[in-house]
Amino acid sequence: DVLRHDYPGQICSIAKALEVVGERWTLLIVRDVMNGRRRFDELQKGLGVARNVLSARLQRLVEEDILERRPYHESPERYEYFLTEKGLDLWPVLMAYLGWGDKYLEPDSGPPRLIVHKECGGQIDDRRICQKCGKALEVREAESVPGP
Repeated sequence: DVLRHDYPGQICSIAKALEVVGERWTLLIVRDVMNGRRRFDELQKGLGVARNVLSARLQRLVEEDILERRPYHESPERYEYFLTEKGLDLWPVLMAYLGWGDKYLEPDSGPPRLIVHKECGGQIDDRRICQKCGKALEVREAESVPGP
């Protein structure tokens, strides 16, 4: 029984979004590229995903204009991956997942990663508000740092 990747009959933006980013590993790839892992080997090592699966997910993300592929080495051809504006617009989705995971699934030692405001260092909540200065933030104003 093959797992389908579409939701026929579902006239719903959530279903349409899941068709693009709902496959296993996809949002973790977006997360890692957002956090500066841009090369295939860095992504593969960090995620521990099979190379063929990673290759397929990267290709789909490029086709969907979520990632842009840029060459960094000619022989052999090697590429780095960068988020497009469409890809950067997934930041609120990742922040919502992070907030939910921190609320219900975090280990006793605290969250493994914190998202902080680059300007003032304040921690950012799941609604993307800096808890130190109160500013509503965009993705380029934030960074991920190790948790406690």
